[in-house]
Amino acid sequence: MGAANKVPGVSGGVVAFVAGFYEEFIYSLQKINLKAFKLLINGRFRSLYNYTNGKFLGLLILGMVISYFSVSLLLDYLILNYELYVWAVFFGMIVGSIYYISKDFDEWSGRSLLFVLAGIVVGVAISLMEPAKENDNLWFVFICGMIGVSGMTLPGLSGSFILILLGNYVLLLVDSVNALYFTIGDILVGDLSFLENSERLRLLQVLVVFSLGSLAGLVTLSHMLGFVLKRFKKETYAVIIGFITGSLGVVWPWKEEVYRTDGQGEFIIDNSGNLIIDNYDRYFPDFTNPMTWYAIIYIIVGIFIVLGLGWYEKRSSAK
Repeated sequence: MGAANKVPGVSGGVVAFVAGFYEEFIYSLQKINLKAFKLLINGRFRSLYNYTNGKFLGLLILGMVISYFSVSLLLDYLILNYELYVWAVFFGMIVGSIYYISKDFDEWSGRSLLFVLAGIVVGVAISLMEPAKENDNLWFVFICGMIGVSGMTLPGLSGSFILILLGNYVLLLVDSVNALYFTIGDILVGDLSFLENSERLRLLQVLVVFSLGSLAGLVTLSHMLGFVLKRFKKETYAVIIGFITGSLGVVWPWKEEVYRTDGQGEFIIDNSGNLIIDNYDRYFPDFTNPMTWYAIIYIIVGIFIVLGLGWYEKRSSAK
């Protein structure tokens, strides 16, 4: 989930959904409430651990943190050097997710199809939106955190892609994370000169506010989704299927980056010296190109990855 959440167009919530622990994830997050806060204040840590399903959440969050700072680095390298094939795998994973979720959805009706269509429309509309400009106002960064965490709780809605649309993907998931890397490295070698680096301190402040916004959004959205799942489970699943289907346009493998310019034709670069991607121009594949057929093979690989996850989840449940 941690690696998937960092990639624009891919939703970590899909991983939770296909792996079979989505509802447990949402209901566990709901336990982070006033009662949990009281248990924390009163020092009743064991009761807090049991009440919030601490083992499940702890292992999940640990896995996400590890993947974010390890697997996601590998993904960055692969996207840079094998972009077409990486997007092909993700495209296949989403196609596999649509099949996997839909095959067990036995409540098809005109009403459910309407909700699926609504989810598709919203997903496609989001993929066609024009990105905003970068904004490091702390209130806006907090809101970005609340909205960006949607990829964890809403399958098919990519939090990273939402951050691109809000204009703050590079600031929040590249520059500020790099600032944390450098700061940890400086502290380990006893170098505290970063305390005089105003740009570094600003990025660390942005990262803290973004993290707080993500935590607030995670808890808020989980309560909303828990309420909706209890009362409108069929409709919610139908919208999720639509969301995931609508997100296929975002991860379409055959596309070219459209880089941000300053209005005078000059490209804008981020603090790491990289060009900033504004959006993508998508095109139909050339079937005379061998790379196209390799990409199709990787799409099939992506489909089987999801089906394999589903098989493993069912096998584990049976035990």
